[in-house]
Amino acid sequence: MIVTMGIRIAPAGVADFHQVLADHARYWGERDLRALHLLALVQEFGSTCLVARAEDGIRGYVFGFVTPEGTGYVHLIATRDDARGTGLGRRLYAAFAEAAHRHGARRLKAITSVTNTGSIAFHRSLGFAVKIVDDYDGQGRTMAVFERDPAVPFPAP
Repeated sequence: MIVTMGIRIAPAGVADFHQVLADHARYWGERDLRALHLLALVQEFGSTCLVARAEDGIRGYVFGFVTPEGTGYVHLIATRDDARGTGLGRRLYAAFAEAAHRHGARRLKAITSVTNTGSIAFHRSLGFAVKIVDDYDGQGRTMAVFERDPAVPFPAP
């Protein structure tokens, strides 16, 4: 568990997962991404599914896992609307990188749509290399694919 500025970053539990879904709009606004939230990730990869908790609830989360080939894959990362711009997303990524590295990750990876310019800028600011890959998520589904070394420290906000 990591505690900074009254926010504890710790493994997510089932109750945390349900709270994130209940507060979905606070993290994702109008985009309905509930179908991407998989309880099995929290159940099976609990040490790499993390929540940032404060007195007023969950301010952010990252759900990810480590593949047998040593890739720490971030499936979802989000910060609550009132926590954006505070460096919390960066701290969540750093905590995920530490957990993934402990589980043998030799690289970090994430993907997003090529139209998600905010996510692309965020990942670039964290030192991720980005490649645009045609048909990555099916025919006609071009995606931005991010990769970086988990052992390299994340830049300060």
